[in-house]
Amino acid sequence: MSEERAQKALSRMGFGSRREIERWIEQGHVRINGEVIKLGAKVSDGDRAEFNGKRIVIREAKPDVRVLVYNKPVGEVSSRKDEEGRRTVFDNLPKLSNSRWVNIGRLDINTSGLLLFTNNGELANRLMHPSHEIEREYAVRVRGEVTLDKLKQLKKGVQLEDGPAHFDDIVDVGGEGSNHWYHVVLREGRNREVRRLWEAVDVTVSRLMRVRYGDIHLPKSVRPGKSMDLEQHEVKQLMASVGLILDEEAIIREQGRKKKNKQYRARGG
Repeated sequence: MSEERAQKALSRMGFGSRREIERWIEQGHVRINGEVIKLGAKVSDGDRAEFNGKRIVIREAKPDVRVLVYNKPVGEVSSRKDEEGRRTVFDNLPKLSNSRWVNIGRLDINTSGLLLFTNNGELANRLMHPSHEIEREYAVRVRGEVTLDKLKQLKKGVQLEDGPAHFDDIVDVGGEGSNHWYHVVLREGRNREVRRLWEAVDVTVSRLMRVRYGDIHLPKSVRPGKSMDLEQHEVKQLMASVGLILDEEAIIREQGRKKKNKQYRARGG
């Protein structure tokens, strides 16, 4: 843990406002590791604090786990920076102060739709790891003759240059001619895998959009280039699906933040 001002750490841990704690420090009522401190003193994880008749151990701040749902437009690249100067999926995301967004999987430049981001690297790694077999669902517009035999072949498996692959499910959702749509599901995220599967049976994908990742669906309310936070109970469920436990304090902090915002709006702020 990097050093943190004493009043900030104690306030973060819920023992008073910063102004109250600053006043106690100025009055000589706060000790760190047995010594009276002055305003401006810093503390680290594990330091012992005594103040106002209480004794606590300073603990490092645990950032709330956040998961963003982002609607990626066609034309954006899924990297943090692009050598050709093209827009990236990170350009429209909200800023983070003490961490950074990690994308959960990627979409190629010509694919749109659902892309998830989190500030928790372990969650991202588990959601992408093949062992968890997270379902990805895509809406696909195709051109070419799609026969029953081809659909059976795509579900049974075809050989790609990087190994065999198949769709777990294929649903015909209608359309005519060059505007025929299917929803397909697979459990891995190899590069351009959906497109390459269709190409293997001589069918061309003319439009591709991811609409679901695991249990997370792309909401209609999130327009292209926009994002929204998952609710904390949704984050908790997502983490549980890959064997992680959400810090319950994060849920309490989130509820407190929403309550303050509601009170602020009620006052006309």
